[in-house]
Amino acid sequence: MKKAIKVFKFGGASLKDANAIMNVANILKTFRDQRLVIVVSAMGKTTNAFEEVVNAHHKGTGEASKLLDAIKKHHYQICEALFGSEDEVYASVNDAFVEVEWVLDEPPHENYDYMYDQIVSIGELVSSKIAQAYFSKIGLPTQWLDARDIILTDDIFREGWVQWEETQERCDRLAKPMTEKPGFVLTQGFIGSTTENFTTTLGREGSDYTAAIFSYCLDAESMTIWKDVPGVLTADPRLFNHVTKIDRLSYREAIEMTYYGAKVIHPKTIKPLQNKSIPLFVKSFVEPEAEGTFISSEVEDTYPPMVAVEQHQALLQIATRDFSFVAEHHMSYLFTLIADLRMQVNMMQNTAISFVVCVNDIDNKVDQFIEKVQDQFKVILDRDLELITVRHFQQDVLDNLRRGKIILLEERLRNTVQMVARDVPVMQRKPKIK
Repeated sequence: MKKAIKVFKFGGASLKDANAIMNVANILKTFRDQRLVIVVSAMGKTTNAFEEVVNAHHKGTGEASKLLDAIKKHHYQICEALFGSEDEVYASVNDAFVEVEWVLDEPPHENYDYMYDQIVSIGELVSSKIAQAYFSKIGLPTQWLDARDIILTDDIFREGWVQWEETQERCDRLAKPMTEKPGFVLTQGFIGSTTENFTTTLGREGSDYTAAIFSYCLDAESMTIWKDVPGVLTADPRLFNHVTKIDRLSYREAIEMTYYGAKVIHPKTIKPLQNKSIPLFVKSFVEPEAEGTFISSEVEDTYPPMVAVEQHQALLQIATRDFSFVAEHHMSYLFTLIADLRMQVNMMQNTAISFVVCVNDIDNKVDQFIEKVQDQFKVILDRDLELITVRHFQQDVLDNLRRGKIILLEERLRNTVQMVARDVPVMQRKPKIK
């Protein structure tokens, strides 16, 4: 009987250097006889580095090529450590970087998001070429698959929406035959393409979502995300002490927590898995033998308090200029604009004369929104805020989280509390004048 397909996703931290790639290879050796589709992210902080290239080219600083050279040097050093100085992988990697050089040879494109996707996507392509070549070299035969040949999106750059029917057809036609052959299939996270073959990206940190797309289209037995944490935790260990691992989690709870800002899984990941009851494992590439977290429908919804913190938030208080009610036609206009700008709304309240909304403050979307509405509305803007969400809250946990903060907006549902907050500057007594 043919074994079912499993999908693995390895993020940037697990591929950050040569030793990290060797560690991933050691994990994969234990699955040598499995039918695996492996989705990889760009190495380490490569996406951030490419974003600097994009910004430099867009602003015409003259630094774009220098920044690209630093990225190339880092990847060639990894190749040197894994392959030595002579290997055909260098030509393949160089071909990918040439695509960036072609973009930099031209004036900045008028559509920033289009230019962003053509450049930043190279991180995943280079990472996957190096990983595929190394796995094959050490006796783990691995086929390279271009995710752009499978995942079709609309033409909204930087946050492409998957065209599921066409993507399924492409997967059946191109990817499934590859899984019938011996060895692994390796592809890229984060990227797709339009019908005109322009590269798109699925949103920042979108490689988890890519793995879920492949899991869905291939009817995978399971999906595993390999992280640098032991599993899904009750809070971000970089922000809180005494966090604990959750051994079992329901799809519903995972969807809620990722939507509210839990960073361990991309928000769009869970739903495709839930639709086909594909279990998700979140495991540690540092301790691959550890149990991790198991996410499925067969889990009871009984949990300890869980905290998600979403930083880089903006709070907009919107009122009509004549102080009339914010009526239905006003709301329709505002939400249409929010949708057009692809702003992510995290919290909102409506009063008689104002509409208050908390959104992710990324790129310049908030500024564009205010510019478009300022003729009809007055907008009070607060920036540098954080959104704190507590699931299954307890009062002592809420009291603890409120310390040292000003709460600008709060909402309480049956088992969830959300607070838009700003840190309070610590007051110090002035020295006495003698």
